[in-house]
Amino acid sequence: MTTDRTQDGKGSDVHGIFQKIAGYYDRMNFVMTLGRHEKWCREVAARVAPARGGQLLDLATGTGVIALEAARRYPTVTVTGADFSAEMLRRAKAKPGADAVRWQHADATDLPFEDESFDGITEGYLLRNVADLPAVLREQHRVLKPGGRVVILETCPPSGLVEPVVKWGMRVIVPLLGQVVARDRKSYTYLESSTRAFETPQSIAVVLRGLGFRDIGWRKKFFGTNVILWATKAN
Repeated sequence: MTTDRTQDGKGSDVHGIFQKIAGYYDRMNFVMTLGRHEKWCREVAARVAPARGGQLLDLATGTGVIALEAARRYPTVTVTGADFSAEMLRRAKAKPGADAVRWQHADATDLPFEDESFDGITEGYLLRNVADLPAVLREQHRVLKPGGRVVILETCPPSGLVEPVVKWGMRVIVPLLGQVVARDRKSYTYLESSTRAFETPQSIAVVLRGLGFRDIGWRKKFFGTNVILWATKAN
């Protein structure tokens, strides 16, 4: 989640949702993934593998799960956690180990960093919430050093034999969990619908390749509803 990522209605609406759900964001991620979310975040941090003494950017840092794991895993690396939600950042800063991360309010469509500033970029659930996905990935390509890797945790539209069952579960259960756990059915109805409507990993790979990334791969998670993608900026 990274100030308004866009200046249009969607950017404003999404910003409002993430400001609102910050207090129960970690709890809902745990419940919706049956406890798998933190494991996926650890895998994202492990896959980015920035150079020793380098710079790592965690976009859509939210409550800082990936950024904090990266700071623990790579003690010689400077980790910057960036998000558009001041409330998310406030909660990230209150977590144990938060002093090891540089927290920054930032717009994913117009990053406040110089070209080729980072040895690696991670992100969690950013792309489905932006109006211009190629523009956001273009910004990441700009600030990433040649040979640096981007690792993305995202939702994924289900497919295959389980697709009807999974879609039904997402449509019914996710908003219900939002009502029961967070007392906020509306926000999680949006999050469920954005998951079902989002791009496939193959589509994101096409955009990454067109921007100059190589060695692109992905691994689906949790009945195909989440995915970890990775790519390397060409030298």
